[in-house]
Amino acid sequence: MIEQIPPDWRGVLSDAISSASFRSLTAFVAAERARRGTAIYPREADVFAALRLTPLASVRAVIIGQDPYHGDGEAHGLAFSCLKRPWPPSLRNILEEWQRDLARRDLPTTGSLEPWAKSGVLLLNTVLTVQKDRAHSHKGQGWEQFTDAVVRAVAAKPESVAFLLWGRKAQKKAAAIHEPHFALMASHPSPFSVKGFRNRRPFTSANRELANRGSQPIDWALPTG
Repeated sequence: MIEQIPPDWRGVLSDAISSASFRSLTAFVAAERARRGTAIYPREADVFAALRLTPLASVRAVIIGQDPYHGDGEAHGLAFSCLKRPWPPSLRNILEEWQRDLARRDLPTTGSLEPWAKSGVLLLNTVLTVQKDRAHSHKGQGWEQFTDAVVRAVAAKPESVAFLLWGRKAQKKAAAIHEPHFALMASHPSPFSVKGFRNRRPFTSANRELANRGSQPIDWALPTG
């Protein structure tokens, strides 16, 4: 898997990549993919899509998810993003809040959040692979240590970065966040906790705080009909 990590990220993650934990993780994921009748999402080429689409130098915001969607054709390596309809409930709740927060007339025409990734939003899951139809099946195999290292690398940047931490699992990453960075916390956008997510205006709040700190706001645009 190491060759799939972009060179700029590979440099700052060298300690994590060379660790026994990552070697064990690599062997585990390879064995899972090799097992007959077992589908692993996302496809191998997209496991590090978040790092590929958002170079470290470009990161101005981070949204942390849990593990990839485990339905066929849903996950493509970006937290909460989905290429398939119907949208997963968490994504629909995020896009409905996007519509309210930014006063957009329509919802986006796609569930792909790739435009955000290209605008400097690192869409990072805590765990980067999952077995089909088995949520959290790759939890505790080493991904958490790797993504902790990613968060630390972003937290070492000298310019302000907005961390949007939705739900308790994402908020565990807050210990690594310090000035000049800041965290905006809310409940997870899943249907079970969405009341604490709605009307928190995460997108305009992040841009306002970035501007107050002299940083460029995020372009949160998504295609609409």
